[in-house]
Amino acid sequence: MDTDGRRRRVLKLARSAGGVEVAALAQDLMVAQETIRRDLRALEEQGLVRRTHGGAHAVESSGFETNLSSRTTNYVPQKNRIAAAAAELLGEAETVFIDEGYTPHLIASALPRDRALTVVTASLSVSHTLADAEKITVLLLGGRVRNATLATVDHWASRMLAELVIDLAYIGANGISREHGLTTPDPAVSEVKAQAVRGSRRRVFAGVHTKFGAVTFCRFADVRDVESIVTDTGLSAAEAQRYSLLGPNVIRA
Repeated sequence: MDTDGRRRRVLKLARSAGGVEVAALAQDLMVAQETIRRDLRALEEQGLVRRTHGGAHAVESSGFETNLSSRTTNYVPQKNRIAAAAAELLGEAETVFIDEGYTPHLIASALPRDRALTVVTASLSVSHTLADAEKITVLLLGGRVRNATLATVDHWASRMLAELVIDLAYIGANGISREHGLTTPDPAVSEVKAQAVRGSRRRVFAGVHTKFGAVTFCRFADVRDVESIVTDTGLSAAEAQRYSLLGPNVIRA
């Protein structure tokens, strides 16, 4: 396999799994680990992956987005800690928006079941998780269902959200950066997220450390728009401080 073919293979594996490890790739492709590191550096220079300690993860774009099933296998312990910490920020909120994605799904699971809540969501997964909670009323936004995330989008969802005032929104994103804010690859998803940001009194961003510094196609909010950022300790304390200087309280769970 030549260099270009190997790098295409590395990128395909990163996209299918969400992330790859240098040691495993070297064994699978029968090359030296330093060769894989060079491949990952080249792919990072093209904006296709972001390197992490010992590996890399695929960068999402308008032409590529990981699906919900792959998100349930990556950084699961970190996502569970993030969800638990995010749920603790509920406060006195009575109406809550929960975004699409696996981490928001975990936040829904972590919400208290012993108090009355109204949860608004575009996510079929979230609505299913909360369907049997007797004290929680679930409002599922209408619209076209996206196969990748099992969530509704387009003007139906946005119009429903525009009529609501929400106490607290748990927002996800495919990327967050100090320069470009919160971004997502799909314009239809971006509009739903933007409307949730506009229509909520408080906003919490929850996402793993690999989201930070990543930028995708559609910007829907600034870092300053969120009250709190909840992530894991993979984000360095120094980087967390840089984000906190923009306004949000940064929690590393």
